Order: sequence, then structure tokens, then C-alpha cells
Amino acid sequence: MKLLFAHGWGFDRHFWDPLIALLPEWETVADDRGYFGAAFTPDVAGPCLAVTHSFGAMRVLADPPPDLAGLVAINGFERFTALPGKPGVAVRVVDRMLRRFEADPRAVLAEFRKTCGAGEPASGIDVDSEPLYADLLRLRDARPPLPRVPVVVLHGGRDPLLPAEMRAATFAGCDVHRLDHETAGHLLPLENPQLCAQAVRGAVAALL
Repeated sequence: MKLLFAHGWGFDRHFWDPLIALLPEWETVADDRGYFGAAFTPDVAGPCLAVTHSFGAMRVLADPPPDLAGLVAINGFERFTALPGKPGVAVRVVDRMLRRFEADPRAVLAEFRKTCGAGEPASGIDVDSEPLYADLLRLRDARPPLPRVPVVVLHGGRDPLLPAEMRAATFAGCDVHRLDHETAGHLLPLENPQLCAQAVRGAVAALL
């Protein structure tokens, strides 16, 4: 079983370094949207478990590997903004980010990462980054199909981005197992990589 890691908006593949270091028994590969450098889209052959953070879950669902066997969605969701009858983040929040991004993308990214509890990216940012803007649009409007594979959802009880009602309703209707860390925020793979590693091991064991 290969592990495919997919990061969220405003981060890159190095976000996963602490968690990957705790999972040496499996072959791992991490994609990169190219927000801060070269993009990387791995060609994943054979059965794999996707381990995603935040918007990374939406990205995997929009273009899943052919042999996707399961999904671990950490601070994740299948739809970001609210719809009638489906809780989420208010559309106006993303619209405000989009308007500001055109004038000052660096400030929008810095504010977002500060809200999440992260600092500036070590490698800096291309202030004209097309993938950052394109993925903001996807966060506003995209609604990829729900997965047909088992899902493990791991959320932080003090997530500053995702409302409690949204967290409770993510992946409703799926074969889902929910885990929660009452005092964690939106960066669980950095805040508690050990807990995330346990969730990944449990997901793999359930598939074997």
C-alpha cells in the first residue's frame, strides 16, 4: 500500500515532512501544487491511501488515483463554502480573499497562514502565483464527487477556519470514521503528527 500525501491551500509538500518521518514502513509520495516553486504531480500506480490536509481532500476527490483504496482527511472537507442545507464557510469570506489577492497576494497568504497558526513559507512566495488564485476559486465553488472508498476524518476541536457544524457534516453519506482532537486547530499534521500517524496506520490496517 502506497501513501499519497496532498497538502492544502497555502502550503507545499514539505508540510508533510514531520508526519512522513513517522511512517517509515510504507512507500510515500507527496504532491506539490507549485505555490512556492515547481509543481509536482506524482503518477501513482497500484493501491494507495490518500492522506490529505484541508483543501488537499478536495483536490484528490477531483482527480483520484486509479486505485485509490481509502482517504484520510485531516482538517479536511469535500466542500469548503456553505450551500443551502450544507454548512460551511461563508462565500463572502472567500470573495474577500479573492478581491484582495488581485492587489496584494502576499498579504492574503500571510493572513491566511497566520489564522491557521503557521508562519511565512521558508521559500517565499511568487506574488503572481496562478495556482494560488486558481485554487482560491476552487475553494469558493468546487464540489467534487464524494469518495466511494472508506474515509477517516480527523478534525481539531479549535479549528479557526472550519465551523463546528461544518466539521460534523463533512463526508456525510460516506463510509466514514470520525476522530477528533478537542484542543487542536487547523494544522494537525504539525500540531500532533503522532496522532495523525496513528490514524493513517489504522486506516491502512482496515484496508488489509
